[in-house]
Amino acid sequence: MKLTRITAAISAAALAAVLAGCGSTDGSTAATGSTTSATSSATATAGASVTAVLADNQESHASAEDLAYTESDVVDVTLSGSTATADGDGVKVDGATVTITAPGTFRLSGTLAGQVVVDTSATGDVRIILDDATITSSTTSAIAVMAADEAVVILADGSTNSLTDGSSYGDDTGEANAALYSAADLTIAGTGALTVTGNSNDGIGAQDGLVISSGTVTVTAKDDAIRGKDYVRIEGGTTTATGTGGDALKSDNVEDADRGYVAVLGGTVDATAGDDGISAASDAVVGGGTLTISAAGDGIHGDVSATIGGGTTTVTKSGEGLEAKVITIAGGTLAITSTDDGINGSDGSGGGGGAGGGSGAPGGGGGAPGGESGIAGVSVTVSGGTTTIDAGGDGLDSNGDATITGGTVVVSGPTNDGNGALDVNGTFTISGGTLMAVGSSGMAVAPDADSEQGWVVATFDSAYPAGTVVQIASGDEVIATWTADKNFSSVVFSSDAITSGESYTVYVGGKASGTAVGGMTLEGSTSGATKLGTVTAGQAPAGRGH
Repeated sequence: MKLTRITAAISAAALAAVLAGCGSTDGSTAATGSTTSATSSATATAGASVTAVLADNQESHASAEDLAYTESDVVDVTLSGSTATADGDGVKVDGATVTITAPGTFRLSGTLAGQVVVDTSATGDVRIILDDATITSSTTSAIAVMAADEAVVILADGSTNSLTDGSSYGDDTGEANAALYSAADLTIAGTGALTVTGNSNDGIGAQDGLVISSGTVTVTAKDDAIRGKDYVRIEGGTTTATGTGGDALKSDNVEDADRGYVAVLGGTVDATAGDDGISAASDAVVGGGTLTISAAGDGIHGDVSATIGGGTTTVTKSGEGLEAKVITIAGGTLAITSTDDGINGSDGSGGGGGAGGGSGAPGGGGGAPGGESGIAGVSVTVSGGTTTIDAGGDGLDSNGDATITGGTVVVSGPTNDGNGALDVNGTFTISGGTLMAVGSSGMAVAPDADSEQGWVVATFDSAYPAGTVVQIASGDEVIATWTADKNFSSVVFSSDAITSGESYTVYVGGKASGTAVGGMTLEGSTSGATKLGTVTAGQAPAGRGH
């Protein structure tokens, strides 16, 4: 595959001219939300790709039965400063430590300067209803589930709850290390609100699986905000997760192939991280809901795969926006802002090499031909959805192969010639969808010449500044328009309006029209524009390889 170059240049004067222009009280069985229905609904709308990834991982432990209880069976625990009282069995109070010793349903209300511990080896769920409960520990976790068959935290309707831990503990293996800690599977549900402050390590931490199915959950932690070793599943509600020194949502089981995943399937999630927004030891999955990420590290990272199959995901800040060995974008809306690569298909080895480069002079170039240094098993596949990328490094980068079969991908790439809007080391084919990638020209690449869908690429002898309008036309019809948000010197475009072997005209100036996606529209007017030259779809001179 070679790149087509435009050698026509526009004078400084001409350029200047262009730019000028929860529970029942009647004694009946009650459930404060249905985890099963939330899971089914989220998964059903996530798309086949998300469903397939979830099927390869451990199933969720949560079910509607976990949330059902009979009011007459509830044990009320009244928290009173440095002590507490209980009106039933299964609770032991020793000073400021409240220990739940049996399965059942326990409603906590009031304020405790101490700790709630769950320690039972008996079979059955332990349900903790937080009903305007404030628990603050100066030395350890606020709630620590040390042993249980399964733990469920239900946020009572209309309640406001708070958990705060001590500032120095949890350094030993097997010790509680989160403000809300569970050694067992943990589910959080209900319609109330919960604020968790992790002063020592994590905010919410589960050694098995963790599911948030509903409620308003706000977590701030010194390290990771929300961590489930086996998995984290967000299925509904509103979750705000801030991991100031670590990740926002994290699963880190590296021993079991079907564990270590993070899935956002519904609800609203606002994630802020000192490292990664989502960090998964296996698979990172977004299948629904609204997800906003601001991260110092990766926006979304999966050691094995990252799949976007639905929902609206906005990465407002990241080093790399979306990174995994296998990346699949099958649906939803994804917007990425990154200082480095926007999308990076990588196995973490740092191999694969860079794209073959070329000089800025017409006809210059040279570099390794495409497809020779791709890493086996690394891939980026786009089959649907709308993806926009604003990258300081490579825009869409695969150290292996890249395939676009559908959807819309718009890349505002780097301004430096050490990176490219597109960077693919293996094969790069396009058979459907719409692709607009704009950036520097030193490392510019385009799809392979044998792609089923046509493409055109234009590179310029000098960079055009932000505000420039570039148009691609077939005869008198404008088929693509780019309005630049930063300097650029190359444009790659592909859609079903491009036919390989046919010629297309490139203009600078004119006016964009139609619905904008990123900086791209599919309509415009060339009135007042300057014609730069023509390009032939799918053809390129020698010396430019990807």
